[in-house]
Amino acid sequence: MGASGSPTASVADVVAVLDARYPPSWAEGWDRVGLVVGEPAAPVRRVHCVVDVVPETVAEALDHGADLIVAHHPLLLRGVSSVAATTYKGRIVHRLIRNDVALYVAHTNADVADPGVSDALAARLGLTDLRPLRPAAPDSPAAGQGRGIGRVGRLPTPMTLDELTAYAARALPPTAWGVRAAGDPARVIRTVAVSGGSGDAYLADARRVGADAFLTADLRHHPASEYVAEDGPALLDAAHWATERPWLDDVADYLRAKLPVEAVVSDLDTDPWTLHASSPASAVDKEPRP
Repeated sequence: MGASGSPTASVADVVAVLDARYPPSWAEGWDRVGLVVGEPAAPVRRVHCVVDVVPETVAEALDHGADLIVAHHPLLLRGVSSVAATTYKGRIVHRLIRNDVALYVAHTNADVADPGVSDALAARLGLTDLRPLRPAAPDSPAAGQGRGIGRVGRLPTPMTLDELTAYAARALPPTAWGVRAAGDPARVIRTVAVSGGSGDAYLADARRVGADAFLTADLRHHPASEYVAEDGPALLDAAHWATERPWLDDVADYLRAKLPVEAVVSDLDTDPWTLHASSPASAVDKEPRP
């Protein structure tokens, strides 16, 4: 209880609730999830939900009076030997500690969860009849109950690839990157696979499940061109941040339902690409390549 008798949550309470929804054992072995900074007994009244822990989102959290940040991307993913304030990440750690702000990360454990990152992305497109794009391996801690990377579902109504690209650009959070597509613009799309974040590794899965299109981020030139040339699914490449931002709404709703906290979602675009200039119309209004 707080001084006024109203219920309050602690850092440990928030960690327990999030660990129950996104067990750390579901994370990949290389990942670093869970509580990064913070005293377990410290009180939490306001939680700030972000994709990236960067100086700008930390400043935003402090401006909003946050006691704890829930982030998708780990701040300290790779081993470090110093968090001195002379380093980029060290300065962030020092600022969090000085201001009594805890930090919690749910990354690949949130990717495979059901509901998880890709469920929120699929919901933005209105996809139904969802199933995992790559189900969790039978021997993994996350196995079963619809868990796994990505989702596959059906559009409310069929669209051409051209229409779907415009639709996705409207449905996703706006970025300078926007949404670009590979494939025949007139191809009719009924079934869509999605994967929040970098999706190169799941191209074969999108083909295996028979998706008409695959929406993800960070697609590279050669894998994308080879899949399109071999009649694979049409590809839609969105900004990494935009494909994971929808999940923050689910996290915030979950925390509000479980704990006496205020959960705020950051709409601060942390995608590194800040400008986009389209080529002249004469350069793009041409017959699609086979």
